[in-house]
Amino acid sequence: MARIRSVTGRRITALTEGWSLTLLPPGGVGEGVAAPMAAAVPGTAAQALQAGGLWSLDDPIPLHDKDIVYRTRLTGHGPRSLCFHGLATIAEVWLDGERILTSDSMFLAHEVPVTLNGEAELSIRFHALHPVLAAKKGRARWRTKLAEPAGLRFIRTTLLGHMPGWCPPVHAVGPYRPVELVEETGPIRLLGVDLRSAYDGRDGRLSLRLTVDGTQQADGAGMAGSVEVAGQVAPLRFDGIDAFHADMTLPGVEPWWPHTHGEPVLHDVVARIGASGGVVEVDLGRIGFRSLAVDRGADGNGFALLVNGERVFCRGGCWVPVDPVGLSAERAVYEPELRRMRDAGANMVRVGGTMLYEGDAFFELCDELGILVWQDAMFANFDYPSDPAFLESVRAEIAQLLDRTQASPSLAVLCGGSEMEQQAAMLGLPRASWTQEALKAAIAEEGTARRPDLIQLSNSPIGGPLPFVANAGVTHYYGVGAYMRPLEDARRADVRFAAECLAFSNLPEDDPLGVPALHHPRWKERVPRDPGASWDFEDVREHYLEALYGVDPRRLRHEEPDRYRRLSRAATGEVMQAVFDEWRRAGSGCAGGLVWQWRDPWLGAGWGVVAADGTPKPAWHALKRAFRPLRVILTDEGVNGLAVHLVNDTPRPVEALMRLTAWRDGSVPVLKAERPVTLPARAAVTLPAARMTDRFFDTTYAYRFGPILHDVVSAQLLPADREAEPIDESHYFPKGRLLPRADLGLTAVVERQGDDWVLRLATRRLACSVHVEDERFRAEDAWFHLSPGVERVVRLRPRAGEGDGVPDGEVHALNALASVRYRGNA
Repeated sequence: MARIRSVTGRRITALTEGWSLTLLPPGGVGEGVAAPMAAAVPGTAAQALQAGGLWSLDDPIPLHDKDIVYRTRLTGHGPRSLCFHGLATIAEVWLDGERILTSDSMFLAHEVPVTLNGEAELSIRFHALHPVLAAKKGRARWRTKLAEPAGLRFIRTTLLGHMPGWCPPVHAVGPYRPVELVEETGPIRLLGVDLRSAYDGRDGRLSLRLTVDGTQQADGAGMAGSVEVAGQVAPLRFDGIDAFHADMTLPGVEPWWPHTHGEPVLHDVVARIGASGGVVEVDLGRIGFRSLAVDRGADGNGFALLVNGERVFCRGGCWVPVDPVGLSAERAVYEPELRRMRDAGANMVRVGGTMLYEGDAFFELCDELGILVWQDAMFANFDYPSDPAFLESVRAEIAQLLDRTQASPSLAVLCGGSEMEQQAAMLGLPRASWTQEALKAAIAEEGTARRPDLIQLSNSPIGGPLPFVANAGVTHYYGVGAYMRPLEDARRADVRFAAECLAFSNLPEDDPLGVPALHHPRWKERVPRDPGASWDFEDVREHYLEALYGVDPRRLRHEEPDRYRRLSRAATGEVMQAVFDEWRRAGSGCAGGLVWQWRDPWLGAGWGVVAADGTPKPAWHALKRAFRPLRVILTDEGVNGLAVHLVNDTPRPVEALMRLTAWRDGSVPVLKAERPVTLPARAAVTLPAARMTDRFFDTTYAYRFGPILHDVVSAQLLPADREAEPIDESHYFPKGRLLPRADLGLTAVVERQGDDWVLRLATRRLACSVHVEDERFRAEDAWFHLSPGVERVVRLRPRAGEGDGVPDGEVHALNALASVRYRGNA
């Protein structure tokens, strides 16, 4: 059933007040392990214990070895429905001592009819998960090291908290989604809504079916109503039994686009039904009109998403819950992070099979912000059961997910899970054992029935002779990354679509743990690692630190720890930017990449490009450059010289000026060329650098005729009038990224612009990885290369909890002899 915002005569009371929590031994009765304490609902036991000072993310106590009981009181008279939108995980619900519900899936919502006669006690007992898992029997065809215990494959619950080396051991227990009391007083009771949309490139189509109870009270003369969308009204016709329906065409309707390629236009949908007691109005929220398809390419191995017929390079990251303790689904929790994704230029987010299904507000925000959603079913790595009861639960889980997101245009890909086929293949099982056919069929059938507009995949990765090869279908690409391949592997591997990629231990901008970095046990605890591996992702980062900057990481971190940290912060961003530039260039066969992961679940040097407190890491700034809808890219094509790629994802052509400069010592231009360019809408073009000049210049130093004349080449895409900062800029380093430290002539002037503070930055010599350190303010842009002759204006935003204040800090560059101080005037 599509989500209903509101309907006349329906009163929903969120049961958020008066809850208490008690810890009991498994199966125990009577007094709890501790005295009852107040608990937030929706919420988790860990959240309640944390609020009571009895639990900490730094030292989380296990919760799956205890029964946990939630209690509250409610009042009312007459028939009601109790709605439970998510219970984690093995739960019994009691009303005045009578059991009214049992649930064994964290991912199922339940509606229970009840009759109230005044005040009643509602209690929910969450049974200890570990004893339940221990009682499960059945041999799997393989065992994964990803999550433990192995019995998790039997239970529909999140793997969060069960993946050593990936995330904190936070056990999800409790009513983590809303509990509601619903009263129906209207003349017509709405039982179900089916709302579908389509777009053919010009016109939109909408189909609506409302299933009702109580039609005997409706207006007998015609038994009809209406539906309004995008300023147009169509009749709702009664089928004579229990449903109203409408099919309408909306000529020339504004379509929904991912924000990088157009406007994410949404339209309100309201239905009205005449009844003897008045008009029943049904608010169905907002809908977007768009089409989806996949372009497999000439060889049939591609995976390019077509939105409204246009190829979209999908870029973004793999989602981690913003609140790993309370698992909040509130809009106020989602919105800052999703806006941060959009601000970085991301147009796709993947909710992977190791996580959990996010709440309605998540999809609403993705609709509004123009962010495509790749949604995995919550399955990963395990060999799952195939008995009828398990599969029936899976069907219900997928049906509920797709029903409540039925109107969401952002939902684009439905995937059957993560790395199950890869796991089986890598463990050496025969090909016939890689696919879990019954599970695959159950998910596919529900997807086809409820959201036939979605792109469906049985698993990720998938395609080619092995599920995880990069040059066919969808891969999880860690050639550059965990497998420590050179940057050239991003092209050599011929990646078509990376649903995961580029995992590194990304250093935050400061030291959030309060302990010495790198070797303190608390620091290392939060460096991600794969179970069973003899290395961690800090080792991966150090490999590229050495490859990019030609330094010995081990020696540097002992002798110059500050220098080590600055180079490390820059290195992972430089690698990410280089890989995405390779994938986005004209002629690339790659159609998307999603970074693993977007945000850290706890403070430290995790995979995330955003720290757990919401602070962007240096890698986030690099991705923001790589993800720009208007992008200039430089690639070394060997003896063919330097190629300039101009990318324009926007719906309009762009007239601009292309400027190419080769610098000696970062300051003396030994080659300078300009030409006007036209960037076609939603396209990428290549311009050989040699065509920009009328004489030979060995930009890539491929021919090696004598000593090299330059150490950097900059490409600037400028507005046609030349009167503003560059639209975009890229740099190529023929001798390597680490330029000698020198007096750069770097200047920083802080000033007011309206209510904001800005820094005006300029340099006489190329300044590498420019970044700002200020205890009270955070720079909106950082870790960029600053060319001579370009003034960069960087906005300063107050850090959380710092109030207004005055900027007072330093500007650093990796190749500067010293930092530059600045201070604003109050």
